[in-house]
Amino acid sequence: MVNNAATVGRSGVHDFILLRASALVLAAFTLFMFGYFLLTPEVTYEAWKGLFSNLCMKVFTLVSLFALLIHAWIGIWQVLSDYIKPAFLRGALQFLFSVTLLAYFVAGFLIVWGV
Repeated sequence: MVNNAATVGRSGVHDFILLRASALVLAAFTLFMFGYFLLTPEVTYEAWKGLFSNLCMKVFTLVSLFALLIHAWIGIWQVLSDYIKPAFLRGALQFLFSVTLLAYFVAGFLIVWGV
């Protein structure tokens, strides 16, 4: 058995399942939001705040945000490992994207939970 240090213990099957699961969560969230805009006659600040004040919506939004970050991380990792061959540059870019995605999650959490 040959181990690749770049995979950090993950397998292609694991990434495949995570991508498909995160895509399903994102599709459900997109369809829900599309339905909300379609069925709400006038989207006002009060209606929008009322929607996101609901605990279920907060959880659904945060799960969707987490799914988006998983989806983005795997996609970025695959692109960088395919196209950036120097290990130091690839590692630096992965670190930069990881910090950026973490900052997006923290900002999203604070925004959604602050409603």
